[in-house]
Amino acid sequence: MTAQPATAPGTFDHRMSVSATDEGFVAAALPFLAEGLAAAEEPPPVAIVAPDKLDLLRAALGADAKHVGLVPHTDWYTGSAANAIARAAGHLAAHAGPGGRVHLLMEPVWNGRAGRSPRESAEWIRYEALANLLFAPTATTAMCVYDTRTAGSVVIEAARRAHPDTGVYADPLRVAAELDAVPLPPTPADARRLADPAPDAVRSWAVGRGLGAADAELFATAVTEAASLGPVTGVLLWGEAPGCVCELLLARRLDDPLAGFVPPPTLEPAPGQGLWFARQVCAYVDVRDAYAGADGRVDAGVGTTVRLQYA
Repeated sequence: MTAQPATAPGTFDHRMSVSATDEGFVAAALPFLAEGLAAAEEPPPVAIVAPDKLDLLRAALGADAKHVGLVPHTDWYTGSAANAIARAAGHLAAHAGPGGRVHLLMEPVWNGRAGRSPRESAEWIRYEALANLLFAPTATTAMCVYDTRTAGSVVIEAARRAHPDTGVYADPLRVAAELDAVPLPPTPADARRLADPAPDAVRSWAVGRGLGAADAELFATAVTEAASLGPVTGVLLWGEAPGCVCELLLARRLDDPLAGFVPPPTLEPAPGQGLWFARQVCAYVDVRDAYAGADGRVDAGVGTTVRLQYA
């Protein structure tokens, strides 16, 4: 193949492909992978899709299959949407060419975790949208694969707004704000109140609600990391393992809409990474522009509520 000019630095190319048949998938995937194989200064392209689709690619690629990374998507997408962003950032840091050059064919597990509930799917759509900002400095070319047999029409239509090549692309922050406009479940009247987010107290409460020692430690650390954005004026705890919830009431607004989404230099979750750590450890971390005072009154825009749900 003749080498083609690589994507220019800082021009993240985020595409979307929708198919309803195996033939449709192959028809879209093969030119994309061929483009990656022909790109100068790039490592081999990687296909991260369902195992049956990998079989289709092996057959269609023939001898070129040995030049393409073929990864079952169940091996790549092993956790939350936040974990998937970390996995992608780690792959780019370790394997991409100059400026992040690499072609990635990607299919989240829409017939698994990503599609198990509207709540979960919304998180994946959020990260699909924010990827346009998070990876904007890179020269990565990604094509997200959507199969109508596994991803429902609601998910696919929402995903179109997260991909610039669809004609209905929306600003990522607008998409995130719309998702945040969906009200969270109300705080239970019997939620446990703490004077402050002391790790020992959160850990002890979580163990009492059924979390194992290691999980309780992670949950308590996530709460501590989120609390570092304080000052914290209130702490509420509720739920049973594994879905333990902590809601922190902050006396200030968080003005950075990407807080906790941007991959840090050290991608492994570690204390000191604030909301990034919390998002990597917890299934859901919700940030809202509202502050609940000591009397329970909520004043929009006065402060921030951060709600962490472990699983």
